[in-house]
Amino acid sequence: MNAKLTPYIVSTDAREQAEFYIQALGGEVQSLMTHGQLPGAAEGIQDKVMHMVLSVAGGNVLFLSDAFGPVGTEGSLAFGLAFEDVDTARQAYTNLAEGGTQIYPLDLQAWGAYYGEVVDKFGIKWMIVQQG
Repeated sequence: MNAKLTPYIVSTDAREQAEFYIQALGGEVQSLMTHGQLPGAAEGIQDKVMHMVLSVAGGNVLFLSDAFGPVGTEGSLAFGLAFEDVDTARQAYTNLAEGGTQIYPLDLQAWGAYYGEVVDKFGIKWMIVQQG
């Protein structure tokens, strides 16, 4: 079976979260659709993001949308990002940690790669690894 897995983030503010990831990891918004683009959208939700496609960190894709209620990962979700060089891995770790929480410092591990964990300010856990 062939399939492609794309993380989909339901956010309290998809635009702000996307901008944070663009600044932290590089990338751009590929497409954005709001509820207001659909006929009959209710008052008050017209500017809410229905679906956004975001490319980050060298072509990885994330989908985002605005939530209509509380959101949170509560440790049930983590994204892994593998980098070829340690300097780029360190920069991504530092950028994602801004306003968030460093869980495990990015450091050389016994298996020969650098690894660290950070929870960003939106509650998403990132596992950063540099594999030489």
